[in-house]
Amino acid sequence: MKKTISFMLVSLLFVMALAGCGGGTKDTNSEPAASGGGDSKPAGEKVKLEFFQNKPEAKASFDELVKKFNEANPNITITQVNPPDAETVLKTRVAKKDVPDIIGLGATDTYAQLAKSGLFEDLSGNSLKDNIQPAYLNMLNKLTGSETVYGIPFTANASGVIYNKKMFDELGLTIPKTWDELLATAQKVKDAGKTAFYLTVKDSWTTMVPFNSLSTDILGIDFYAERAGGKVKFDSPEFREVAEKQLKLLDYGEKDLYGKGYNDGNTAFAKGESAMYLQGVWAIPEILKANPDAELGVFPFPATNDEARNKVISGVDTLLAISKNTKHPEEAKKFIEFLLQPENVQAFIDEQKAFSAVKGVNQSDAIVQGFNGAFESGAIEDFSDHYIPGAVKADTIIQGFLQKKDIDAYVKQFDKEWDKVAARK
Repeated sequence: MKKTISFMLVSLLFVMALAGCGGGTKDTNSEPAASGGGDSKPAGEKVKLEFFQNKPEAKASFDELVKKFNEANPNITITQVNPPDAETVLKTRVAKKDVPDIIGLGATDTYAQLAKSGLFEDLSGNSLKDNIQPAYLNMLNKLTGSETVYGIPFTANASGVIYNKKMFDELGLTIPKTWDELLATAQKVKDAGKTAFYLTVKDSWTTMVPFNSLSTDILGIDFYAERAGGKVKFDSPEFREVAEKQLKLLDYGEKDLYGKGYNDGNTAFAKGESAMYLQGVWAIPEILKANPDAELGVFPFPATNDEARNKVISGVDTLLAISKNTKHPEEAKKFIEFLLQPENVQAFIDEQKAFSAVKGVNQSDAIVQGFNGAFESGAIEDFSDHYIPGAVKADTIIQGFLQKKDIDAYVKQFDKEWDKVAARK
């Protein structure tokens, strides 16, 4: 997406804001550091709260839940805000001390920075977390480096390979479980005169999907903590293996893969223009909009030749946090409590083809059953890019690498950008 303001300005404002929003005891004689989206509540008036969330594809689903909540709570009005390039907008608003009351974010570096800055209310002692799957709470703790609960996981996503069941049947293909099997399957598709993978390199963020599988399975998530500690470099044999496999996938893509973006990929895959699509479950509703009759399935991306190492990549897709300075924390908690009710989580994940972070709420859609075995056995692992500082701009580094195909330059650029960001801290 195009940035609405310059990255340099956002970064400067954000750093200044974090300095002002940091920890410490709040001065009760001064104005609050952030007013929040809600207004003070004069006697007899409604409480107005702003719910800011970053997923455009989920806007309609959240609209329905907001409407349901507002109707059931006539003394509270929730307004959803979902701008383009939401994380950049949020950072800008933080810098201006205009923080929304309730925030929905993915478990990304942006969330980690905001949580560490003291922007969110501490929910460690709140019952909101009691019915949440421990694995997802642990992911957030690992991301922030703290046992303090600043966000409540709402839903999880998963990425791997979406495949065209009809084409697999026509070509006599079986689900590959190793890297070599994946390439052999792709070659059979290519030999049949068809496209194996529909790749969408025009949109840099889409390059992160295969990267996350390759990086997580080959390097392991702990690689990034070790990189932060200066113990390892990207210029290593293991990361070069990731790079080599990233390039190998290009041999099986469509002709104009550098000119095609996410929306192109959804439409083309829906029309049967490739056998496989390297994407997450979030793409499934978009594919079905383009072709409701598409016969789809999913399987874990087999990044290695060791089946036990090939995990489903799954992380917290949406967490719910409350501004530390909202004027209406109890009403904000009431809205989050409402969203976490099983029937509301179920409605949301059914529409979004997502997975629930709430215990006892399961995704039963037939399309995503290919991931169930991994969830049941615990063969899931987080997204690698959740542990890469956003300022490194991993997606643009990867996009450039896939265009230039220079592995030496690629690993050096990753190391250079990582060190540059680390030096600014």
